[in-house]
Amino acid sequence: MTLYLVEDDRQERTKEQVSEILERIATLASKSQGELIEALIGEREGRLFLIIKALDRASLEQVLENAGLSWQLIKEMRLIGQDLATVRERKDKANYLVQWNLPPGLTMETYLQRKAEKTPLYAQVPEVSFERTYVCEDLSKCLCFYDSPDEAAVKRAREVVGAPIDSLTSIENIHP
Repeated sequence: MTLYLVEDDRQERTKEQVSEILERIATLASKSQGELIEALIGEREGRLFLIIKALDRASLEQVLENAGLSWQLIKEMRLIGQDLATVRERKDKANYLVQWNLPPGLTMETYLQRKAEKTPLYAQVPEVSFERTYVCEDLSKCLCFYDSPDEAAVKRAREVVGAPIDSLTSIENIHP
């Protein structure tokens, strides 16, 4: 099984319509041995971020099509910082998403080593809780999730660990 990031614009759908689509995705994914792990929506721009476990990309695309969801992006992901059981328990804790477009030439080994060295520095910003990171297997970008009182605190936390921000989004977890 592989984890995938699916991104889509809400396209003028209401939250209720999005929830209905997510219910269909969750049902269809489970029928094909997959799982909708988490579904988040950017509060300002309405962008959907889905993390789905699926057998392969083809079965994932079939689930999305049958559920009525188009998409702008599908990427294989690796979960860093938590296991799936913890994500399921804590997914409501994250309220900010940082996207970082990783620099060309970066290897997964180098990324993971740097992450292990820098993560303890988050203790210098105690009001922010680093929750988890999903890294694209092609190392094009990573998505870092935080529980924070505000954007300024997330920015301070990123400065402490020396990690850039390509976009910072307030998010809401949606339950199908």
